[in-house]
Amino acid sequence: MITDTSKRTLPIKIATSGNTLSRVMALIALVSPMLATLPARAEAPATSTKMATVDAQVALNAYQGLVEEHLSGVLHSIKVAAESSEAKSADWARTRPMLDRLDKDLETDASVWYAMPDGKYYSTNAEGLTEQNLVDRSYFPQLMAGKDVEGDLVVSKSTGHRSVIVATPVVVDGKVVAAIGVSLRLRLLSQLVEKNTQLPANMYFYSMNSDALISSHRNIDRMFKHPTDIGDESLGPIFTSALAKEKGQLGYNLHGKNISAIFQKSKSLGWHFFIAWQSE
Repeated sequence: MITDTSKRTLPIKIATSGNTLSRVMALIALVSPMLATLPARAEAPATSTKMATVDAQVALNAYQGLVEEHLSGVLHSIKVAAESSEAKSADWARTRPMLDRLDKDLETDASVWYAMPDGKYYSTNAEGLTEQNLVDRSYFPQLMAGKDVEGDLVVSKSTGHRSVIVATPVVVDGKVVAAIGVSLRLRLLSQLVEKNTQLPANMYFYSMNSDALISSHRNIDRMFKHPTDIGDESLGPIFTSALAKEKGQLGYNLHGKNISAIFQKSKSLGWHFFIAWQSE
């Protein structure tokens, strides 16, 4: 924590856990060569489904780990910022330089913002006070109660982008005086996953929150939709059942194609992550 603001400014870098990041990157390194053999395995129907499931689990772990690590790194960075004297001043002019640096360091953000207890907020995107108010956001009471927010899906008021919220309260003497948040663009988050996992063409990733709203997808046009918006009504009960479980497998028909998928739930985000592929 930086306390002498006359001599130093708070350096903002996205922090990650070395051990966790190493595990994630190791999984990603395994994914491409293992999955590249899937087309050849398709010649042996008796074993291809089992092998595809094994390889899909590797991909699923890497995908989920990458997203969780990215968001937790953002949360760690803004929690460090929230402990600074600049943030605790509840003064945008003092806090802005620090948040501008954070904004430049993030590759997936739409905006970094600084909110007051009445819901008014400043953002790096607006370069100051916005005309919007956050008091009607479902996550805002949680922030004002002194709790972190990670994984809430919104359409950003200041940018209009489909975003995931990561935010933390700024507390002085036990009282919340402000909050620092980041609106991360889901499109850029999906592109980050695509870049780092490099799945084969016949396999794709997607995630959804507890309301079955798609939060990330290899096909970006499907984000912020429900399964029934993409396919027919039969998908509703299938995914309702899946979201009630911690992990599992499922099969469904999408536009005349039989799809197999495996999934697991993230404890930190409350999202379910899926890896799917076209089955015979």
